[in-house]
Amino acid sequence: MTAIRILVGSIYGGALMTARDIRKELETDGHQVTVLENPKLSDITSNEEPLLVCTSTTGQGEIPENLLHFYVELREQLPHQPGRPFGIIVLGDSSYGDTFCGAGELMEEALYETAARKVGDTLRIDAMETMEPESEALPWVRDWIRQL
Repeated sequence: MTAIRILVGSIYGGALMTARDIRKELETDGHQVTVLENPKLSDITSNEEPLLVCTSTTGQGEIPENLLHFYVELREQLPHQPGRPFGIIVLGDSSYGDTFCGAGELMEEALYETAARKVGDTLRIDAMETMEPESEALPWVRDWIRQL
């Protein structure tokens, strides 16, 4: 089975709870899942496991504080990650207009700069439509893991 690292960016806990639900579901299927609530760059440079970003977005379309340090290090150091698979699940609120799910776009761009390879489409979960983000995330992640 596959080992996966989930990089979490959470403001009020929704993305963290979603990541934990994903871990629980995938571990039931025999996968090894590490949820990184305060990721550091060394959490990805010491291995080659697929990355799944599960993040909320601030009102300004930015990355939550607990993921921001990782993001800044990633942009500054650009560790070479050729072909490393990654996926993005981003939670947001469409009432914010142009900044909706902006954190996912920032993380995607940063990972592309390391030569990582995106697998599947980004899952954008709108808080205006979905009260339980895991209900959308779990089917998406099962499809994502099949594409790895």
